[in-house]
Amino acid sequence: MNKKFYRSDEIKKKAFELIPHQTGTFSRGANTFVQGVYPTYVKTAEGSHFTDVDGNEYLDYLCGLGPITLGYNYKPVNDAIVEQLKQGILFSLPHPIEVECSEEISRIIPNAEMVKFEKSGSNAVTGAVRAARYLTKKNKIAYCGSGGVWHDWQAAMVSRDGGVPNFNKDLIFVFDYNDTDGLEQIFENNKNEIAAIVLEPTIYEKPENGFLQKVRKIADENDAILILDEIVTGFRFDLGGCQKYFNFEGDLVCFGKGMGNGLPITAITGKSEFMKAFDDLWVSSTNNSEALSLAGTIAVINEMKNKDTIKSCWNQGTKLIENWNRIVTSYGINAKMVGYPIRMKMKSLDSKGNESIILKSLILQEMVKKGVFMSQGVSFISFSHSSEDIEFTLNVLDETCKTISKIDKESEYQNYLEGDIPKQVWSMKIPPTKKL
Repeated sequence: MNKKFYRSDEIKKKAFELIPHQTGTFSRGANTFVQGVYPTYVKTAEGSHFTDVDGNEYLDYLCGLGPITLGYNYKPVNDAIVEQLKQGILFSLPHPIEVECSEEISRIIPNAEMVKFEKSGSNAVTGAVRAARYLTKKNKIAYCGSGGVWHDWQAAMVSRDGGVPNFNKDLIFVFDYNDTDGLEQIFENNKNEIAAIVLEPTIYEKPENGFLQKVRKIADENDAILILDEIVTGFRFDLGGCQKYFNFEGDLVCFGKGMGNGLPITAITGKSEFMKAFDDLWVSSTNNSEALSLAGTIAVINEMKNKDTIKSCWNQGTKLIENWNRIVTSYGINAKMVGYPIRMKMKSLDSKGNESIILKSLILQEMVKKGVFMSQGVSFISFSHSSEDIEFTLNVLDETCKTISKIDKESEYQNYLEGDIPKQVWSMKIPPTKKL
């Protein structure tokens, strides 16, 4: 039976009158899902599930866009927040918990001799870029990643570049993952001008032929700072991040999302020789020392250490991704999960081998109608995702594939969509550099 969204529709109508693009985060907007089928507003969440304002319950794989590593409403984290709340949230002087949280991070993150807290991934990576420009006295950036930073230095390379001064596009150069030739070409074209390489250690593609180590070498050979954007990968791949998982080192390394299990906190880490640059820079904000998030982060780290939560996520994700791919293959539907067990996405292709957002939307539509919430993009696993959750998801997928397999032609898929095709929030505008 189709779910009803009376209350959601009321709130959404009011939101469009009051809030630009309906909500403060593009990726949460109603137009990024099949409208009329997907929920629009959440009321409560617990573990791996959330309930919308109309009382419909869902098993969630978006995990708050990535921050929920342990689970929603996770008691040990909540308890730490409440205990700190009794002392206060924000003060006129630093609270000792800022030092305590820094010590915890320094113990688990390679080369984290110093730690600087921020409030968003965009702020953390932007702070690291400013430090790199200061240290090297150079301005240009070589970039490889998903492009999630909204600040001017990176926003110049994406489609939503309105309001970004034109000169910024001349200061950033994109290279593809696993393409060290393209990276070397950037340095060749901009001799002694590249301040930093900003790299997500991985998104979905695995590093090949020593790619990460080669990037490290190229940075060293050109006196450039290697900034690792571990906003997503940190506290998911390994407690020590991708530096430990892939056995390589960054100079400045940025963490966020999962470190706070939903709390607004990020961090820049690195050796003192790089981090002391912030002594001379204007990288500061009123709420960077907010104590609730620091207390919660300490609790997150303790839970991850004591309960080996990351290993559990890998195990559950492996069951999901392997059996998902087995099921879709058995029905002849080209919609496999790619990536990693803890960070995956569905890659749906039509009969010509082209990406099919219609097929993906149809699969996700049929699954959300049965209570499994996934997005057009990434899917995550949290510590609260149980074996029963995985089994339920796979059963729903099997029912979904059975339904879709009864449609005679793929050209008819769109006729079965019960709402508009979801819109892409943004796209990369600057093409990646290739070896000449």
